[in-house]
Amino acid sequence: MGKVESYQDLEVWKQAKDLVRHIYELTKGFPKEEQFGLINQLRRAAVSIPSNIAEGCGRNHFKDSIQLFFISRGSLYDVETQILFAANLKYISKEELNQTLADLKSCKRLLMDLLTTIKAKVLKILAR
Repeated sequence: MGKVESYQDLEVWKQAKDLVRHIYELTKGFPKEEQFGLINQLRRAAVSIPSNIAEGCGRNHFKDSIQLFFISRGSLYDVETQILFAANLKYISKEELNQTLADLKSCKRLLMDLLTTIKAKVLKILAR
């Protein structure tokens, strides 16, 4: 992996950004009556994922950064739950569900890797 100069260099941020696009495309096919319901909820939760990663990278304290990364993780679980609702309501196909769940799983793994790396750095600093 190359040097990380910005949150935009993080693979987790890149995948989360792609997930936002995917969710927006997916929700275009939802019924109009969901405009202020599930569509809005899904889109807001999806946007929250890369946004909180970016904000976490901009903080000066590890504690603040870690908290924002955990908020991002919570938003991943929000999207997962809402996608399951969408599938249950037959708004998305089984294939769309499976693809979205795979994308979410990948983002969760990358985010946990980031958290593990940051926690290791904090422990290293504290051990000095």
